[in-house]
Amino acid sequence: MAITQQLARIPEVYLAVCRQSASASPDGDPRWDPPASDVLDLDWAPALLSRLGEVSGLDEARLDALRQATDGDTALDLGFLNRHPHAIGPFGPVPAGLSSAQVARVSDLLNQIDIHALLAALPLDEREAGCVIGHGADRIIGGPREYLVKHFNALRDFYLDAAKRHLLIVLWWH
Repeated sequence: MAITQQLARIPEVYLAVCRQSASASPDGDPRWDPPASDVLDLDWAPALLSRLGEVSGLDEARLDALRQATDGDTALDLGFLNRHPHAIGPFGPVPAGLSSAQVARVSDLLNQIDIHALLAALPLDEREAGCVIGHGADRIIGGPREYLVKHFNALRDFYLDAAKRHLLIVLWWH
């Protein structure tokens, strides 16, 4: 079983209901089960996307937004989602999240990133491009470009939809 990054876009009220369920349950079960249509599996793309932004010279504001889109923030109280036996991310860092205002800001900045321009800064050879990115990108079947475009577009679109719907985003590794 591979451990990959998961994101869920949820209404604030859903998080409150989960928090209340965890408090009321004898074993801390938050009854966390966001709809599959509001969950995104980013695989191992977060580190690769961040590194791509660094090596391609992405400006600091957009690079920070890209990192925040995949790292989240600790401002939301999500500790109740990390209690065993119901921890949603038992293999990684504590779940993190972004408020709807943070989601809107990150979405706006992600929408300003031209993924193809970032990729153009890499060597043309896929293996060399992967070596520049690091984190095993040189071993991605089909090369890192296709993988990064697919995952960046999914991330950007996920945030765009969450921003339009005024949703929070919760991130964890599972």
